[in-house]
Amino acid sequence: MATPTTITGEHSLQRLTAAADRLDGVRRRDLSQGDWVLVTTKNSLYVICALGNDLYQVSGGYFDRKGLSPATTTINGCTWGGTAIKVDIVAGPGLFLEFGNRVLTTRIQNVRVLRAGQSLPH
Repeated sequence: MATPTTITGEHSLQRLTAAADRLDGVRRRDLSQGDWVLVTTKNSLYVICALGNDLYQVSGGYFDRKGLSPATTTINGCTWGGTAIKVDIVAGPGLFLEFGNRVLTTRIQNVRVLRAGQSLPH
């Protein structure tokens, strides 16, 4: 994946919209049922499995700390750290992932996709 898109200066809607078109990340439409997304944030690792119908099984990070793993949830999208959310992105470097229960991760460092049928790394 390419380096994260950084928006400097004033965060106007026009600037965010222009930057959103250049985002490097995993989009909902690119995931099939059974695909895995490994998301490394500043503080945690999340392992996400696409279940279909906009549902995901999530382990790691917050869900492990709260004893909820694996949790079935939706993903609202990703933010730049404010209230603007890119709803078609599941995860992207430099962004913050927001789950359906409103949990927001720390900044995403790395994203890796494993297609259905591929083995998870050890």
